[in-house]
Amino acid sequence: MLPRTLEPEVMDTEEDAEEYGAMDFTEPNTRFAEAALELIHDVPEPIVLDIGTGTAEIPLLMLARHPRLRIVAVDMADSMLRYAKRIADAHGHAGRLELRKLDAKALDLPDARFDLVMSNSLVHHIPEPAAVFREIARVARAGAAILVRDLFRPESREIAREMVERVVGEASEKQRGLFFDSLCAALTLDEVRDLTVRAGLVDLDIAIISDRHWTAERRATLG
Repeated sequence: MLPRTLEPEVMDTEEDAEEYGAMDFTEPNTRFAEAALELIHDVPEPIVLDIGTGTAEIPLLMLARHPRLRIVAVDMADSMLRYAKRIADAHGHAGRLELRKLDAKALDLPDARFDLVMSNSLVHHIPEPAAVFREIARVARAGAAILVRDLFRPESREIAREMVERVVGEASEKQRGLFFDSLCAALTLDEVRDLTVRAGLVDLDIAIISDRHWTAERRATLG
């Protein structure tokens, strides 16, 4: 098995934000947004936390589909948050989207606050992801929905390179490099299972859902 090779935890240059924003994640982001909304289908006015929101594309997709939704979206990168604010303002969603600079490993947020805690493609950035799962368990209310998705680590660098060619072969050299580094920094499914159990998140459905993604999720229940 390919050993985990860490990448920078925070992407925080204007170039990073523009490059990331220019990459076409429409298909997986739309799938994520729709899955997240389905998990809170029975919650009348849900309050959502998105950890590691990046350019906030997923929150914006969700806000466009759910008129009573409110989202707190957090990231450590000022450049990503500035980009997200610009797009949110342009789409008229700024009133229901709160953007905050917070560390996913130590969120300055109250316990048991959110009806859904979600995170997409963040975990592979974190050197010690156990802290992120502990924070997810802490800020989610009893019975809250959970949705965490990310890349899984291939068995070898050769397979990772093949995945880069297949998935982002037409992208820029920098974008291809970012994707390769992300694959090498990702977790295996066994590592995800271990981390979620250690965080007390023992009732999640954990599975491989594509040729490169895993999911850990549960539906909201009304208390």
